[in-house]
Amino acid sequence: MKAVVQRVSEAKVEVDGSVTGEIDKGLLVLAAVHEDDSMNEVTWVADKCRKLRIFEDEKGKMNKSVEDVGGEILLVSQFTLYGEVKKGTRPSFIASAGPEKAESLYNEMKSYLNTHLPGKIQSGVFAAKMNVSLVNDGPVTIIIER
Repeated sequence: MKAVVQRVSEAKVEVDGSVTGEIDKGLLVLAAVHEDDSMNEVTWVADKCRKLRIFEDEKGKMNKSVEDVGGEILLVSQFTLYGEVKKGTRPSFIASAGPEKAESLYNEMKSYLNTHLPGKIQSGVFAAKMNVSLVNDGPVTIIIER
């Protein structure tokens, strides 16, 4: 599993002109499921995201997690994170999990995060064409992969 985590002051996702998820201070997590992933990878990446100490403490040092600051997470599925361009210029997505497996593990990640951060998880719509907007705070962007 791979996730691109961005610290944001605000973010939202729209599908067909309707907002499906919107947060203020927190994390925008773009997540992709690899063909070999299982629940082990999902929980590992989800725990890294929620415990990642990228928010500033009283001294201005990145030392607090999204949990510590009472922030939210906007989770968006993005299979293109596994786009491979070693050969040619058209990406290959062969390493991405198929739709059924990917949707199942994406939903498991959303449920797992909701268990640990109740009421703090928003999301996009799996496999939909989404418009994602954000204000990256910092900017701070971290890539997590297992």
